[in-house]
Amino acid sequence: MKSALLALCLATPLLAGCAVGPDYITPDFGVPQSWSSDRNRPAQALKLAHWWRNLNDSLLDQLIGEAVGGNLDVAAAKARIREARATQRQAVGALFPSVSGTGTATETRSAGSSTSGIAISPTTYSQYQAGFDSSWELDLFGANRRAVEAAAYGVDAAEDDLRATLLTLIGDVASNYVDARAYQARAALARRTAASQRETAALTERKQNAGSASAVDTAKANALAASTEATIPTYESSYQQAVHRLGVLLGRDPTALSLRLSRATPIPSPRLPLPKGIPADVLTMRPDVRKAERRLAQYTAKIGQATAALYPDVSLTGTVSTTALKLGDLGKSSTIGWSIGPSLSVPIFNGGKLQAAVEIAEAQRDEYHVAWRSAVLSALEDVENAIVGLGQERIRIRSLSESARRYGEAARLSRSLYQTGSSTFLDVLDAERSQFTAEDSLLASRATLAKNYVALAKALGGGWTGAVDSSMPEIVDSGTGPHLLQTVDTK
Repeated sequence: MKSALLALCLATPLLAGCAVGPDYITPDFGVPQSWSSDRNRPAQALKLAHWWRNLNDSLLDQLIGEAVGGNLDVAAAKARIREARATQRQAVGALFPSVSGTGTATETRSAGSSTSGIAISPTTYSQYQAGFDSSWELDLFGANRRAVEAAAYGVDAAEDDLRATLLTLIGDVASNYVDARAYQARAALARRTAASQRETAALTERKQNAGSASAVDTAKANALAASTEATIPTYESSYQQAVHRLGVLLGRDPTALSLRLSRATPIPSPRLPLPKGIPADVLTMRPDVRKAERRLAQYTAKIGQATAALYPDVSLTGTVSTTALKLGDLGKSSTIGWSIGPSLSVPIFNGGKLQAAVEIAEAQRDEYHVAWRSAVLSALEDVENAIVGLGQERIRIRSLSESARRYGEAARLSRSLYQTGSSTFLDVLDAERSQFTAEDSLLASRATLAKNYVALAKALGGGWTGAVDSSMPEIVDSGTGPHLLQTVDTK
């Protein structure tokens, strides 16, 4: 027995680095050398730090900072980080021996008896016992070390999940802010246009009274004004919805930002272009791609954890105990006993459960490999779509600007000519309708341009680059020590 124990102790350091299952290697993914818009020119270095500041709106900058600190999805992601870190510490604990203490106190009373006429009085004596039990799984085939490895990758994935949540949050705040300002501007345009159209209707009514216009012209003028006014409630409703969404994104009640956003300001206009770097940058910049890669690493390690169960499990166990008739004699005038030795467990027959567990882990690893590849392709698609959308909207906005300017000139000219009787009312009606449509489309296009800029920054991986403290829990419990259980009324 001693020779076997000695051999085991000598072999343990040699096997300490032994593990079964595949070792994780970061997979390679062939991505294009450049983006479609940069095929004929050198790529610019990626610059995404605080990209939202290029929208030139100080209030938006403030709201993004407040959202990072107050958003509920971010708070949940922080809790997942704390959970992952605790899981890692739990896995690390399995690498070390476990020691537990025991103690007993018994009092024994023997019954009295009578033998050959001699009475024996009852006797009472006490016995005290204390000891320690310890065990240590030697982890010869790396099951526990693979568990620690998987837990470490899980922490990385949780941290990338937080970064992905922040990236989405910042993009959502920026997009909803752009929407709010756009609907404000479009509602204001509708009010101005409707007021101008009401003036035209009043002019037409005066001309009707003078006999130079018909009642049909007056009805059409008032109908056009009413049609324009009908768009105002729609824009106001959409504006309020955007404000409410912003309030919730900041972790507040939906109407919390109503007063701060009530004063209209211009639609944010981004400074262009945004340096895009190269496609390979998304593998490191996009937190959702990094998270998918860390999950793949985590589930690769779990294969080794499952495979180790196919091999023998060796543990060292030991106990030390001391017994005395008086409490003060423990460890002094007492009996002391101890035992130590290895324990071997060998899987012989289990109906294929252990091998099935390995196959399950391998299938899960394959799922996460596919998920990682899908995340990379989706990231590349997001960037290409955002590049196309931003570029085409810039072209569109130039045409809409020209259209709005020309229709504005036509409306002013036709109105002037109508007042002097040199133009028909139909010309005025058509010009005013076209002017409003063109100017409204221009405002919508400016908002789309800003939102496409936001989409490109998100697609490239532009998120929060500052430090985020995830160590503070949402709820701090008190009075968690031993106490009387309070009755909970379930009615």
